[in-house]
Formats: sequence, C-alpha cells, structure tokens
Amino acid sequence: MASRDSTTNWKGGLNSGTGVVTLDSSGSARFEVTFPRRIGEPEGTTSPEELIAAAQSSCLAMNLAGTLEKEGLTPNTIDVSARVTVGPSNGGLSIDTVAITLSAEVAGVDEDTFARLAQQAKDTCPVSNALAGTTITLDARLAG
Repeated sequence: MASRDSTTNWKGGLNSGTGVVTLDSSGSARFEVTFPRRIGEPEGTTSPEELIAAAQSSCLAMNLAGTLEKEGLTPNTIDVSARVTVGPSNGGLSIDTVAITLSAEVAGVDEDTFARLAQQAKDTCPVSNALAGTTITLDARLAG
C-alpha cells in the first residue's frame, strides 16, 4: 500500500500567521499558505482547497486514462480542471463544491460512451471518493 506525506510549519495566529506546506516526497515542492489568502484572492500563496483541486484534477486525469485503456482506447490528451469552493459553515469553513471540467481527445469513441467512461472515472477516482459528502460536478467533453 502506498502512502504520501505532506508537512506544514505554521507560525503565528490565524489571521497574522503564515505557513509553509512541503510535499515530503520531493522536499522541494513548497507552498506558502495564509488564512487571509485562503478566503480571498490567493495571490502568491496557495490554500488547502487549491491543493485539493490539484489532487482532484491529477487523480481524475490518470483514472480516466486507465478507464479508457481498459476499454481498448488510448487518449491523445486529457485536460482536467477542478474548482474547489469553500465557504462559511458552523463557525468554520467547509468545502461546498468541486466543479470539474474535463476535455479529452480520444480516437474511436462516441460522445455517449465517452460521457459514461468519464463519469465512471470520476466515480472511481480515489480523491473523489475521499471527498464523499461534497457535491462534485463533472462537465466532460470530447475535444477535436
């Protein structure tokens, strides 16, 4: 079983403090985080929600590639973007939605089959499953 680690070092209070997230597998991938930027414009910093969006988009791209290959199809390209929306909830914050936009160039597949396979890939994506209870939408289209 694989496991992946990340470490955050935080200094200061919530609104005045700053943190640095390090992806432990590389040691060189470091992201600054601040609370004001988390709920505002993320200029120069990232947020847990942006990292979740990155996890969702990369996981789904890989999962769709595997789902297509199981059907004898090879994608030329897969582009996935994920928008994670966070808002106030019960005195804190919660992730309200994850909106996924997916476009892929795949020879030999019709729109209906592609839509079914894209939905299957989303439904079996480990990150999507980890976000169970969150509304996840999918807009999947064939390109080309």
